Amino acid sequence: MDSFILVAALALGSLWAPASADKWNSKARSCSDIRQFYFGKGFALDGVPQSEISGEHLRICPQGYTCCTSDMEDNLAALSRREMEGLLKNAGRSLQTSLAGQYKAFDGYFLELLNRSSISLQETFIPTWGSLYSQNSQVFSDLYTDLRHYYRGSNVNLEEVLNEFWVRLLEKLFHQANKQYFIGEDYLECVSKQIETLRPFGETPRTVKTMITRTFVAARSFVQGLVISGEVVRKVSQVPLSQECMKAMMRMTYCPHCRGMASARPCANYCSNVMKGCLANQADLNTEWRHLAETMMQVADRLDGAAGVDSVILALPYRISEAMATMMDSIENINSKLFQACGNLRAGGTSSTGDEDSVKRGKVAAEDGLEASSGKMEKLVTDVTMRLRDMQPYWVSLPSVLCSDRVATGTGAEDKCWNGMNRARYLPEVMGDGLASQINNPEVEIDITKPDMTIRQQIMQLKIMTHRLKNALNGQDVDFQDTSDDVSGSGSGMCTDDSCSRSPRLVAPATDRPVLYPYLPENKEVKGSAARRLPSVASCLLPLLLLLLRL
Repeated sequence: MDSFILVAALALGSLWAPASADKWNSKARSCSDIRQFYFGKGFALDGVPQSEISGEHLRICPQGYTCCTSDMEDNLAALSRREMEGLLKNAGRSLQTSLAGQYKAFDGYFLELLNRSSISLQETFIPTWGSLYSQNSQVFSDLYTDLRHYYRGSNVNLEEVLNEFWVRLLEKLFHQANKQYFIGEDYLECVSKQIETLRPFGETPRTVKTMITRTFVAARSFVQGLVISGEVVRKVSQVPLSQECMKAMMRMTYCPHCRGMASARPCANYCSNVMKGCLANQADLNTEWRHLAETMMQVADRLDGAAGVDSVILALPYRISEAMATMMDSIENINSKLFQACGNLRAGGTSSTGDEDSVKRGKVAAEDGLEASSGKMEKLVTDVTMRLRDMQPYWVSLPSVLCSDRVATGTGAEDKCWNGMNRARYLPEVMGDGLASQINNPEVEIDITKPDMTIRQQIMQLKIMTHRLKNALNGQDVDFQDTSDDVSGSGSGMCTDDSCSRSPRLVAPATDRPVLYPYLPENKEVKGSAARRLPSVASCLLPLLLLLLRL
């Protein structure tokens, strides 16, 4: 019987060994290292053990001998969540900064082109058209104002703006060419109704409408795509991490400290599973995010080239002048047809002295006074295309980026890394990307039937924006008022202030990355790590041993 009791006691001792794990002997180890570490994190040392204690109270970390109390575990778990959420926001701000840079560059150059075109029209039309321009300059300035408003996202119908411009121009030129007559508002209204049958400006209005519509629809949709992209990143980066993710991050980040293994770094595959579980909903953005980037690159291609933004906007003064010259060349024939359609005019106007000279000057001097494009648009398109291509894998690359600086590397790393329980090889396979792939994730307990609604809403925003960009590729006008509160980008996802990190690229940022040593915890045991269950087996055998001792 004595020998049986001895064997049972030895067996019980061997079962208890994994709980004490690393170098545990008859003397409990000091907790000085974690006390210093814990204090450095901003926590008070009240209640922090001086030496290791039994860890049955732990709810997240392995329940072996430990230097962490329940309060310490809770504090470090909350800290790991805050730190990881901070890292995600920093990564998002870095991407927002890059998108904002593209927005500012394109927006600034587009408005610069509009300003140059407007100034050129004024400078060339004054000597070219004289009083025909100076007395009717408001018609031209109104056109550029409407074009700017449209580009900025105002509720402006571009086709109506262009139609109205040509109608007003017809009325002004007809009135200017017939000053010797009295022309009332009713007569001018009749004149305007003849524009389709008369076609006083030749083919220029149709040509200009086609080119301006295609260019401005593409440009507006493109900058809106940048704005919406930044807004999606901002909102998704602010989605709080779940309780299960917090526990998984705690187990990976700070549980080694509680176990006296502060230098242990996570196994690579272990970190991947934790991150893929924590960012499962974010990874579901991948498909629509890629579609948006691809469509934006197609739109960007339309902005450059012979019929691109530069040539269309800079040539607008010349085309308008060309149309005016076409009308004034045929003014007698046009007058005849208008008199026939609207009735003869009666004398009673003012003298037309000098008008003939202005007409002659217009026929000769109407030309594009702007220099050729410097190629800036080509550079902008090349740059933004590169960054859009880089940002495509952003959401599925986050786990690997966030793990890159923290996992164990070097010789023997796979066998000596932290696997959630101890220094040992991590056996479970790596999960795929997205929520549906996490059903068997051993590190983060996820209900795949309950996706995050904020992220689902942003997926829908991406779909809507992509659909509108595709319409823009076909020259179809769209209204953006319901996709962004501020179409200019301020207050949106563009992140233009100094609080944004300064990464120049759109992929998961490598610049200004914060230190990633803390991770958020999880609520479930690592499948395949049976060692954490052994203490409970020993506790079951204890009553049996006591019974034997009584015999």
